[in-house]
Amino acid sequence: MREARSCFRLIIATSLFSASCSAPSTRTDVNSLRASTTPRYESRSKQPVVASTFSGRVVNVPDGDTVVVVTDDQRTHEIRLQGIDAPEGGQAFGDLSRQSLSDLIAGNEVTVRWTKRDRYHRLVGEVSINGIDICLEQIKAGMAWHYKYYESEQSSENRARYADAEAEARASRRGLWRDASPIPPWDFRNGR
Repeated sequence: MREARSCFRLIIATSLFSASCSAPSTRTDVNSLRASTTPRYESRSKQPVVASTFSGRVVNVPDGDTVVVVTDDQRTHEIRLQGIDAPEGGQAFGDLSRQSLSDLIAGNEVTVRWTKRDRYHRLVGEVSINGIDICLEQIKAGMAWHYKYYESEQSSENRARYADAEAEARASRRGLWRDASPIPPWDFRNGR
């Protein structure tokens, strides 16, 4: 009888321990998410990338580096603009950056050339209107940084054009560069 009780206690203890280790946590610590050092894109890959292209109408501009596009077949795609990082909402120039992007393309037909999805399942790609690179235009206007963390995913031509455009916007003190020390969005997101 004593052996049966001991065995029963061992089974209960093992079950409870196993359940506590495998049960998913339902609590999300917002501060740990904000403090995450993981960039907004997925990790950089050394594998060859096959680009896909489509066209559609811009129906929403949530921020200075994201647009929502609807294709002719009524499919909706959220696009994270490749190669740039714009100020966040609540950050200096965040609203101006979103407005700048909206003024450039809201309601217009665009071409999207994308290569991957980010961790939020958005397509990451270049967006153009009538052959004009909208990502580059945001940098030229001083409304976004060249996102150098991911520059290896850009063509060498785009890498050089984006870096030159940022340097020129800085030198001209255009847009966010009017601020004496603008905080990069990746630092703002991480609370630095």
